[in-house]
Amino acid sequence: MLDFGRITGARVTSIAVPVAASGRLPRRKNVIGAETTGSIPVHLLFRDGGGAGVPPRGAVDDGGPDTVAMAPPTGRAARAVIPRPATQPLPVRAGSARPAPTADPGLVERPAAVLPGWVGVAGGLLALAGCAAVVWWAGAVPAEAARMLRLPPRPYHGIHLAQWALLALGVLVLLFAVGGLGRGRVGYAWVLTLFGEYRGTVRRTGLVWASPLLLRRRVDVRLRHWRSEPLSAVDAKGTALDVTVLVVWRVRDTVRAALGVDGHEDYLREQVEAAMARVLSQLPADAFHEDAPTLRDAEAVGEALTRLLSAECAPVGLDVFSAQPTRIEYAPEVAEAMRRRRIAAIDAKHRDSVLTSVVDAVDDVVHRLTSRGLVELDDYERKALVKDLTVAFYTGRGGPGEGA
Repeated sequence: MLDFGRITGARVTSIAVPVAASGRLPRRKNVIGAETTGSIPVHLLFRDGGGAGVPPRGAVDDGGPDTVAMAPPTGRAARAVIPRPATQPLPVRAGSARPAPTADPGLVERPAAVLPGWVGVAGGLLALAGCAAVVWWAGAVPAEAARMLRLPPRPYHGIHLAQWALLALGVLVLLFAVGGLGRGRVGYAWVLTLFGEYRGTVRRTGLVWASPLLLRRRVDVRLRHWRSEPLSAVDAKGTALDVTVLVVWRVRDTVRAALGVDGHEDYLREQVEAAMARVLSQLPADAFHEDAPTLRDAEAVGEALTRLLSAECAPVGLDVFSAQPTRIEYAPEVAEAMRRRRIAAIDAKHRDSVLTSVVDAVDDVVHRLTSRGLVELDDYERKALVKDLTVAFYTGRGGPGEGA
């Protein structure tokens, strides 16, 4: 068994191994020794060797900045293997070197040129009155209708070409005025385009008038929430999970949401699944026998998922306010095995805490009895007393089932 002489930081003075002589107790013999100690670079303590410029195991620095001297072996080669430090799970990271998607810089929301609804209504009424006046002037109004409306009679000599032109113009104005009327609702906006060119966004409510030649796309700009179906994912250890996510979001830029992406709702769903896979793969679902970050920290996982989704959805005009996992469970095929493992870990922690408290109690009782001179115990009696007290205390605290 190797005996490390003295390791201070990254400095090694000597390493010795026991050498057994026939009929004698093992004695120590220095395998590596030096009158002066040299610094070993820290990065060399955790390298296994085999690469360019990396010394093999058992190498000791001779004091030079870049030189390493091999220790002379005695019999079999003696190597001092320094264990690697335990790897701790990484915290949840939301940043990434991958560039975020970009949008067309020309797609910027701006208000559209629209008129109040009463303008369209007034224009339609005027066009209708003009058409009626032309018909009356041509004498095409029936006599009974003229008497009911108390209009003076006009002789009918046919409708001339100019009158037909006026009638056609009046009908076009009427259709144009009525066709441009629209009702703006609270929580909705219109994205207007003309022959594929963006013309502005209407966020006004009530009756408004816009050109009927403009194509209108209605966009929901209310604060919305979406609860996903159970999505499949894996944790840092490759264990299959079923995760449900609740996302609270809203359309900020209507033109980018309507024209910058093919379906902003589908885009959001796909980004939720992708971001969830990236975040959940950084941590294990449970740390059964160690105190380490896990996916059970819903606050940290939700913050990382929210930041990641916000960065991915901002270029398409979406604001993600919250993305929280509402359920993180093991997949059905591994749920039963993980449940048994979790119960075993909880039971092991309980037994360890009970045993620790029992050992402390036994030590306190024996110390009080001997320090106050109530009893005098030799080694055998002390061991017997410790054994009896431990069994009694552990049975009393653990319960009949555990004590048996």
